[in-house]
Amino acid sequence: MDHKLLVLDVGNTHTVVGLFDGEDLGVRWRLSTHGERTADETGLWLRQLLQWEGVEPSDLAGVAVASVVPLLDPHMREAVGRYLGTEAFFVEPGIRTGMPLRVEAPQELGADRLCDAVAAHAIYGGPCLVLDFGTAVTWEVVSAAGEYLGGVIAPGPGVTAEALFSRTAKLPMVAMAPPPRVIGKGTVDSIQSGIFHGYMGLVEGITRKVLEEMGEATVVATGGFAASVAEHCTLIDHVEPDLTLKGLRLLWLKNRDTDR
Repeated sequence: MDHKLLVLDVGNTHTVVGLFDGEDLGVRWRLSTHGERTADETGLWLRQLLQWEGVEPSDLAGVAVASVVPLLDPHMREAVGRYLGTEAFFVEPGIRTGMPLRVEAPQELGADRLCDAVAAHAIYGGPCLVLDFGTAVTWEVVSAAGEYLGGVIAPGPGVTAEALFSRTAKLPMVAMAPPPRVIGKGTVDSIQSGIFHGYMGLVEGITRKVLEEMGEATVVATGGFAASVAEHCTLIDHVEPDLTLKGLRLLWLKNRDTDR
């Protein structure tokens, strides 16, 4: 069973944990990210997740981590070493990517963004454009030759809604969902309309401008809001919910037999 790979996408709001069996992502869990979680707590819940699937740490070929929360990285390394008995592979500067990074500061590129770009190009070829809807929404541009050319970062839909709620005295917090009409008849559906249609305008506007600069490309969406946004955005060609985890696996494969 040494073909099993545990992958962790550690984001600012959520941590997505996946268990690959070869190329197949057999199961995944979406958990809250907590900055105060200790190495012991992290190790224990990783062991518990594996036990639910009948997997022992010795069954794993490796553990791969893409993290955008540096504060948690030392705890994660310690947890994997102590409770899973292996050294975690982190997506970080200096690893093999197979993708030239044509940006000014490659070391600043977020691990999740690199995973998205690598996976999208592997699945759909280039040129391609990836939209990842998380705490932030990001656009990743990959050329026809498989080069990472740069991207765009904007606040995610949850951040937008939370900002409106926290900075106003009477406006309630509402879900990011399409309202029945653009013109709201009450406070809640008025907010929903502004957040949803305003956000769709941001997504479509930036996507169109990126495509104008790069030319025709396959547009791939991933992240928590990808499916709901894609229903209302004709610019999105494909939705890949597990794109980041797939890219993390590909990067682990490129580096598994190298000394980092």
